[in-house]
Amino acid sequence: MISDLFSSAVLIGIFSSAIRLATPYLYAAIGETFGQRSGVLNLGVDGIMLMGAFSAFYIVFLSGNLWLGLLVAMLVGALMGLAMAFISVTLHAEQGISGIGVYLFGLGMSDLLFQKLVNTVETVSGFPAISIPVLSDLPVLGEILFQHNVLVYAAYALVPLSWFVINKTTLGLKIRAVGENPEAADTLGVSVAAVRYFTVTLGGLLSGIAGASLSIALLNVFQQNLTNGLGFIAIALVYFGGWRPVWVLAGSLIFSFVNALQVWVQVVGIPIPSDVAVMMPYVLTIVVLVISAQRVRQPAALTKPYERSG
Repeated sequence: MISDLFSSAVLIGIFSSAIRLATPYLYAAIGETFGQRSGVLNLGVDGIMLMGAFSAFYIVFLSGNLWLGLLVAMLVGALMGLAMAFISVTLHAEQGISGIGVYLFGLGMSDLLFQKLVNTVETVSGFPAISIPVLSDLPVLGEILFQHNVLVYAAYALVPLSWFVINKTTLGLKIRAVGENPEAADTLGVSVAAVRYFTVTLGGLLSGIAGASLSIALLNVFQQNLTNGLGFIAIALVYFGGWRPVWVLAGSLIFSFVNALQVWVQVVGIPIPSDVAVMMPYVLTIVVLVISAQRVRQPAALTKPYERSG
């Protein structure tokens, strides 16, 4: 019954799930924000997430060490980001095609490794929920906001941190300068290549964490194409957010709320075809891209390779 969807228990469940499900969006989209602010579009985010998800899952599956699994996911993500930086910055390859190549590599390699090394659906014990003292005891808000695992809290802490780095530090000024006018930045002594290598590698690292947040914190399982296109939604969120971390957060919450809603619609048993419910986040992605195209201006040098003259 539709009325069941508005009961207090279900509403708390929906909002709590939305806070939790925003985690991979935030890591991936914030990482991609850094890369795009420097002028590099990485469409390989979803593939990097898949490799990070499998790496973290497999290490935890073998060792039971969650932090080691997270560390390996970060390393794998950073290496794939570094590869993307080499292809786009050093080789000056077309960024869209290169990113799709990285995505297909991650999709195929994660599936191959899963089939060869695991070959069946297994579960692991992921990061446990941590209740924040006092705050977790608040009525309603305590259950929604303050009873999550460490990767959820870290994802939200990343938003003000990234805003500060981009807008209030010398590094952020260099990133913005390289993304808007690399020629001028180069003239002022800023290494365009170094800045872009850093941001794309950082984006890969955060995408690796995004994948790990799925496999060892939210779902505690790995299977073929676990992300189901989530990385592409994260890229759309960068555009929706106008390359600003706070608005990326807002977009992430909108998408995670829609995701949580479609899950609870099926749990409650509202007679909506499951395919229609699952399709909701992807329809929203199209709407977001249409709206974003009308209201935001992308970094001037985005997708444009830079080759130093002279």
